[in-house]
Amino acid sequence: MEIKINDKILDASLDNESTIGEVLTNLEQWLTDSGHRISEIKIDSQTVSASMIEELFKKDIKSVKRIDVQTNVIAELTAASIINLLEDINEYSGLNFEDKTNYFSKWKESATAQFISVEIPDLYAFCVNTFSSGEVSAHTLISITEEIQREVHDPKKELENIEQILNEICERLVDLPLDIQTGKDSRAAQTIQVFSAVTEKIFRIIKQLDIQGYLFREKPAAENREKPITQLLTEFGCVLKDLLEAYEKNDSVLVGDLTEYEASPKLKDLYNAVMESIHKQEKTQGNK
Repeated sequence: MEIKINDKILDASLDNESTIGEVLTNLEQWLTDSGHRISEIKIDSQTVSASMIEELFKKDIKSVKRIDVQTNVIAELTAASIINLLEDINEYSGLNFEDKTNYFSKWKESATAQFISVEIPDLYAFCVNTFSSGEVSAHTLISITEEIQREVHDPKKELENIEQILNEICERLVDLPLDIQTGKDSRAAQTIQVFSAVTEKIFRIIKQLDIQGYLFREKPAAENREKPITQLLTEFGCVLKDLLEAYEKNDSVLVGDLTEYEASPKLKDLYNAVMESIHKQEKTQGNK
């Protein structure tokens, strides 16, 4: 059986797959990991529709001669969706009060809304707020959207640009226990707020870097003494979970310990690992 991706023959052999469903499932996962999304599938020149999926997935691979797959690059879809969203915000801003009230029910069904809800859920949450309740102004939503647009357009540069604020917030995290002990509640709350914003931004950028092929594909742990980025992300995620629980319980001592001894160093380690991975990838590509 021949498999073509965007009209190019896929140079790969089938392993244990016996049905079309198994082939397509593994193919979709591989393409997603490579920053692509399937837009069309043809089996023996017949376009596959949604109603045909269940039956085709059961077919034996020996009964099929060729699978043709067309894909879209997720980064390009994201960039296009952001442009569409900016146009939607401008349209919303020009509506009267009654039309604004009804805008969200129509907008949430659009392709732009559905894509953003899956790929950029934190941006979607702001959109829901603006278009349904208006608590976040259209002007603020434009600023947030344009920031994410920069992250998609040049994630490496956007990551480099936040290094100074990252270093500053890590220093403030170290100082947080003292701020709490000395009653500087306003400064402590601001530290947590900025830390949350920086963390969300780094997570978004890492996702874009991975989608766009900036990150170096590390060797298995046995061949690599350093922790892979996936492990650093997992460890940092566990710290965030513990920090949230301590903050909700108003456990100031534990919050201070976690921010000073866990969150601050792990955030720096993650940032440095991502930057190092980018440089490795650029060096590898430069040597080709």
